[in-house]
Formats: sequence, structure tokens, C-alpha cells
Amino acid sequence: MLKLLSNREMTVAARQAFKVEQTFLSAHDVSTHKHRTEPSAMPSSSSALTITRRRLPHWQMDGSVYWITFRLADAIPQDKLRVWKQARDIWLRLHPEPWSEADWTEYDQRFGKKIEAWLNAGMGSCALARLDIREAVKKYLLRFNRERLLLHAAVIMPTHVHLLLEPLKGHDLSRLLQGIKGASAREANKRLGTAGTFWLDESFDHIVRSEKQYRRLVRYIAENPVKAGLREDEYWLYLGGSDVPVRAFRERQTGMSAAP
Repeated sequence: MLKLLSNREMTVAARQAFKVEQTFLSAHDVSTHKHRTEPSAMPSSSSALTITRRRLPHWQMDGSVYWITFRLADAIPQDKLRVWKQARDIWLRLHPEPWSEADWTEYDQRFGKKIEAWLNAGMGSCALARLDIREAVKKYLLRFNRERLLLHAAVIMPTHVHLLLEPLKGHDLSRLLQGIKGASAREANKRLGTAGTFWLDESFDHIVRSEKQYRRLVRYIAENPVKAGLREDEYWLYLGGSDVPVRAFRERQTGMSAAP
């Protein structure tokens, strides 16, 4: 039985194994490109802020790290998703962004946990459980890493993908996601011999607002496969610049061997 990471172990992981500073904004100074060693408390008020809207409002701010989720188009039955969206849309109208930590917590309790439970239930095609399909998505996630974006952490689950991603200066988040999803969908459909919609068109993205939230989301990514009961051949986990199976990650951080 794998032991979930303690707060202390997660802090060590965030500072050492993940090879990122205690930061939730840019890992690089956008004006000098020098590595930032001191985290800020909030995104700079002087940063350019852009709001786009499709089904969800998307706030974009230069020099920020984003929590991003996108899923397969068939991962959740439409009747379940329709009811969930109606309740969520009402809540979003009453809680316009930018969100406070309390708003984020409430959203997670009301909507995030429910959608994650459905995603982890393995409904639909679960195409990402196939190694070749995961490799196709992985390829495009890493294709421009450290050139157009900085990938802080990621996990590819059988039905969905979670990312902590930082667009680098001059690169728009929406365009980066459009490129990743579009290219990976085309290759995945080719490998599957299909031509339908692969990803749900809409992605959920949110600016990470605090160091505490950043560490919590890295921890969530690291433990998502374990909580979903996945085997190591059913997911891809990326933390701090390397592919890390959850089992090996736990053994390295705790010094304990995981049960077979």
C-alpha cells in the first residue's frame, strides 16, 4: 500500500526533486531572463492581464503559472456533464475571477472533486491508457518546453491531463494549448484509426495565486495516479524535468519500498 506524501515530504519534493523554487509565478524574470530566487505574494499588478471567454472565463497574466485540465471528449456522459455545467455556471456568475483562496477551495469542493471522481471512474474510451497515445500527447507537451513554455508538472491519466504550465515571454497560453491539443489529437486519431473529436474543446485553466496553492497542486498531480488506483503502465507523470513513476518517486522521497 503506497503512503500518501506528508506536507513535509511534499515541501522537500517541491524544493529538491521537482527542481523548482518555492514560486508560483514565473521561474524566470521576464525582463532579464535571470532565475528568480524570491517568490512574490501575488502576480504583479503591472503585469498585462487579458480576459477571454468561451464557455468559461479565462484570465491570463504575464509571468504566471497556470493550473490546466483538459479531458477526452467522451470521458464523462453528457447527461452528467450537463447538470454539472448548469450548477457550475450559476456559481461562476456569482464568483467572478480573480478568485481568492477561499473561492478556489469552494469551487474544488463543489465541482472539482465531482468531476475528478467521474474522470477517474474510467468512463468512455480511456484512450490515454494506451502507451502509444500517451506518448503522442507527451511529445507535444514537451516539444517546446523551455523554449515557449515551462512545464512545472504534468500527469496524463487515462481520460484527462493535468498541467502546471508557465508560458514564457511572448507566448500566449491559449495558442500554446491550441497547438498542444490540436497536434496531439491529430496524431492520436491517426493511431486510433478514428476521425472524431478527441479532446473536449474547452480547457479549464486558472492562475495559481499562492505558494501554498502551487505546492498543493504539485502534490495533487503527483498523487492523482495513486488515488485513481492506476498501474504504472496506465499513466505518465512529469515532475521537475523527468518522467517519474509514482512508486519510484515515493521510494526516493520516503526511503520506503512500496508494496507490490
